[in-house]
Parts: sequence; C-alpha cells; structure tokens
Amino acid sequence: MKIDILLTGASGFLGGEIMDILDGRYHFVTLGRQSPVLGGRHIAADLGSGIIINLPAVKYVIHCAGKAHSIPGNAAEKEEFFKVNFQGTVNLCQSLEKAAALPEAFVFISTVAVYGKEEGVLIAEDHPLAGDTPYARSKIMAEQYLEDWCRKHNVKLSILRLPLIAGNNPPGNLRAMIKGIKSGKYLGIGNGNAKKSIVWAKDIAGIIPAAAETGGTYNLTDGNHPSFRELEHYIARGMGKKDPFRIPFAVAKLLALTGDLLGDKFPVNSSKLKKITTTLTFSDVKAKETLNWKPSVVTEKIRFIV
Repeated sequence: MKIDILLTGASGFLGGEIMDILDGRYHFVTLGRQSPVLGGRHIAADLGSGIIINLPAVKYVIHCAGKAHSIPGNAAEKEEFFKVNFQGTVNLCQSLEKAAALPEAFVFISTVAVYGKEEGVLIAEDHPLAGDTPYARSKIMAEQYLEDWCRKHNVKLSILRLPLIAGNNPPGNLRAMIKGIKSGKYLGIGNGNAKKSIVWAKDIAGIIPAAAETGGTYNLTDGNHPSFRELEHYIARGMGKKDPFRIPFAVAKLLALTGDLLGDKFPVNSSKLKKITTTLTFSDVKAKETLNWKPSVVTEKIRFIV
C-alpha cells in the first residue's frame, strides 16, 4: 500500500517536481488554492486565511507552500510574507492536530536566506539565523514554530534550506537570466567569477523520503557552486547562442547608481549588483554524510531546460 503524503504548494514549481518524482511511490493529498496538474485528492484552501482545515490522517507532510521571489514595496506586501509563510504554517499545524492522527514526519521547505548572508563561502547549518528581510524572517519564524510543535507532538521534523533552484521553467533570478540571454538583452558584468550555490529541483524531490525518515536540518546544493560566467555560458550554449556580451564593473556600478535613483523599473541597482558580483555558497556536507545526498551538477543539466 502506498504511503499517504500531504503536500502543500503542489501547483508551484518545486511542488510539481516533487509530485512528478514521487507520485508512483506515494499517494498524494494536495492542499492549496490551486489544484496541481497531476491527479490525486486535492483540498482547496488558503493556509493564510486562519481557518482550520479538515485534513485526513497522513504519514508524511511536505510543506512547500510559501511566498517568495518578490520584493515588497509597502507594509501590506511585507505583511503578506508573514501571513503566508508563518501564519500559514501555524494554521497547517493546528489543522493537523484536528486530524484522526498526527503525521510521523514533517518536511519543511525553507531557504538559505535565513542566514542573512550577502557573501560567504560554504556556510553550514549551524550558522546563526540572521536574515532580516520579510521573506527570511517569516521563514525563520516558521522554522522555530515547527521545531517547538514537532517536539511537543513527537513528529520527526526535517528542514531543507534551499539556494537557487534549477529545473524546467525555474522561478526567480534563474528564470530572469534565461529569458535575458534568450532575448539577447542580458549583459555579463565584470569577470563573472562570483560563485553561487544552486540545486537541481528533481534532486530535492528525490531526497525527501530519506529526509523524512531521518529528520534534521540540511542545506542542499549541487556541490559545484558555479560562477555567474559558467551559468551564462552553459545557458547560452544550450540555446545555441554565443556567451553574453560583458561590460566592465565600473560601467555596471554607474548603471546601478542610476537604478538607485530611478527605482524598481530600472533593471539593476546597487543591491542587485552586489548579489551578482559577490560569492555566496553553502555547505551540503551534512546532507552528504547523513542522507547520502548525491546531487547532480546543474551546469551539466541546464541545457535540457533552456
């Protein structure tokens, strides 16, 4: 008999990858505002509404639902991160308490943004949680709530902290890079040697059963940490295009200062420029040692998604 899994955020990018990889081995009950493409029982509900939801008893919960990939422009937009990421988690747990039985394990999809680092090399899971953006703080609050809730109810908790995620039609900055290179409007900056951690979405899906059985907090990366120049090269090669034209860092700095004055409509500002030109990587040694994590090298896969 297939194990029952409650999956939130199944209609999103990572949720869809999880269902695609695990659907043959597990029976999914999905929860969210939108029904996913794959079949199974779906519960239509908004976790941020504060309403207790009637949930079935399941063995595992995979909590993917969340708000990300946007910069809040006002107080209401900032509050939305806490409503979705924190209060949504609280409401999910309160709803689980009303089910016929509690789950054995809870897998929470979190982010390396909780560390609050703009630069650094191979940051590990024991680094202080100092993220101060609404996104990071809402995820920190959700992690801390789940640690208390799972301890109280004897539920095994796994927290997966993710960097940039690659896969078919990826979200966020990787999607913007792919679209920019495809349209010919993307410019490389400086030497492009700044490295970033990245992870293949299907690898995340594949490690979830081991994480659910084991518990713990893990960074997941591809272990290769490609530079911006490498990512640009492999994306362009996958499209049959030349590598993007590069501009000197000094020119980019002047453009960024202009963006600081003009606001969000300008494609670059000083904050974005710093992210592009500083190295920020995370260690996945714990996952390799504890979960037998054997990730794909994203630069070897990326040509299949462009």
